[in-house]
Amino acid sequence: MFLKNIIKYCKTEKTYHTYYRLCESYRDEFGMPRQRMVLGLGRLLEIPDLDQKILLTARINELIKGTPTLFNTYKDQSVEQLAQHFYRELKAKKKIDKRPGETEEWERVNLKTLKNKDVCEIGAESLCYQAFNQLNIDKFLHTRGWKDEDIKLAATHIISRAVYPASEYKTVSWIKENSAICELTGYDKERVTKDKLYGISHKLYREKEQLENHLSRCTNELFDLEDKIILYDLTNTYFEGRMKDSRMAKFGRSKEKRNDARLIVLALIVNT
Repeated sequence: MFLKNIIKYCKTEKTYHTYYRLCESYRDEFGMPRQRMVLGLGRLLEIPDLDQKILLTARINELIKGTPTLFNTYKDQSVEQLAQHFYRELKAKKKIDKRPGETEEWERVNLKTLKNKDVCEIGAESLCYQAFNQLNIDKFLHTRGWKDEDIKLAATHIISRAVYPASEYKTVSWIKENSAICELTGYDKERVTKDKLYGISHKLYREKEQLENHLSRCTNELFDLEDKIILYDLTNTYFEGRMKDSRMAKFGRSKEKRNDARLIVLALIVNT
């Protein structure tokens, strides 16, 4: 920062006075150099000498940067007092950033007086809720004719089972006592019961095939996957009985050398 003087005419005294401003240089959006005023310093009548004004500017810059010079050149108390005064004013008006190592003002707090109420977890629930929205499960259920209230309950149940896999009875307790999932989904947690969770589970199961197809399409688009099925491994196993009524079990080459028993072949396939 640098010092800039402005001469103004005083009508009452019919004379000219010099006022000083603390300014800084910067570049605009077009890369052109510009100047702007940071703080008005007044007439600086306390330090009439030009050398004192130069020292004042240098001292303010040192206070801002937090890097004082090796030798103390500010023996003049008027310069030091003014520098400290303007530095505090810059901080109060938030004209400057905190200098390195500068700490906030602290207040003592008695930890024994602190009280918590309705403390809930939300971290894992928030991540699952984001995944729920990215997979557009709510939009899919809308297309299937679901009501908003049922979609909120379904989201609450799905995410709860992902974060805390337990029975419906324990899930209700977890939702009401430990989790903030209802604040994310918008479902009233006081209305959550095990019977409602059972009911929404059955309703979701009726959408199983269409929902799986929807999720397959969404994950392929989300991760840019090519849905190819890859044959991973083959094996066979035999039956002790004669399996005369089976349309799948047939005689063949057995890995376990049981060519006298009918076999079925098992294949493990995976996608990308």
